[in-house]
Amino acid sequence: MQEMSPRIGTAVLGLFMFAAGVVGTALTWQYFVKTTTGQRIDDVAFRGSEIGQSALWNAAEPVLDIVSIPFIVVVLGAAALIAIIRRRPLLALEVAVLVGGANVTTQLLKYVVFDRPDLAETSGAAANSLPSGHTTVAASVAAALVLVVPRHTRPMVAVLAATYAAATGVATMIGGWHRPSDVVAAMTVVMAWAGLAMIVTAIGSSERVRPPDSAIVPTAFVSGLMAVVAFITGLLAFSALSSTGDLLTSGGSIDRGDLIRAYTGGAFGVVAVTAALFALILVMHQFATRPGPDKLSGKRTAQQSSYN
Repeated sequence: MQEMSPRIGTAVLGLFMFAAGVVGTALTWQYFVKTTTGQRIDDVAFRGSEIGQSALWNAAEPVLDIVSIPFIVVVLGAAALIAIIRRRPLLALEVAVLVGGANVTTQLLKYVVFDRPDLAETSGAAANSLPSGHTTVAASVAAALVLVVPRHTRPMVAVLAATYAAATGVATMIGGWHRPSDVVAAMTVVMAWAGLAMIVTAIGSSERVRPPDSAIVPTAFVSGLMAVVAFITGLLAFSALSSTGDLLTSGGSIDRGDLIRAYTGGAFGVVAVTAALFALILVMHQFATRPGPDKLSGKRTAQQSSYN
């Protein structure tokens, strides 16, 4: 029972992560799609993407071109190969379920479950576009790579993965493909499926080695840094979008500066949710694979020697 308690505790945390993803997706849709104010705020941010679009698109287009069916196949194949080489066959199945589940969920939500009522005169597509499919692909495969790599490389991979996922989300905004809420919802969909993966990892993973401090410290530092980034950019996003909402409610006119503020506020929101997502994945996977309390100190030494 003592050895199972850490697994059960982590499984409960994974359940909360899943719930946070579900609630985050539902609330994003409920406010930014189902309310007039939310639609108008999102639309101002969407219109702001036209400013400097021609210059920014040169950097955004190559990022978006990466996302494709062959890209998913290659990354999933690489993730599965890493898991098999590390003798973690269950982990290979988990990442396939994470990527497949997140992307199927996004398509079902976008085209079957969610609708977009015509509550305000807005730019862009009249049909529902939440969540973003491109962002879901990028974030889910990035999360999969973080899960399968060895523990000592996870912090570095998590930083690169989060950067790529956020860049893809912002790139869809630059291209005028998606509103900020579409991108945020894609991240929360991935968060929900990552939570489910954490539950499976906590209960069934065979990775039960005790890592040395040289692996624990970078994980704590990077996850803490991501949490700080999420907090700061979240505050910036809230401030910018709240100001936009107040302006719209008061009936004020929208000028170029207001468009830029809403646009950058939306981008900050994407960065905040992405940083929070990968900080959670990094911390949760650390806890999910930690060993239970050892009865013999010799066992602890043996585990450290088998660390990979």
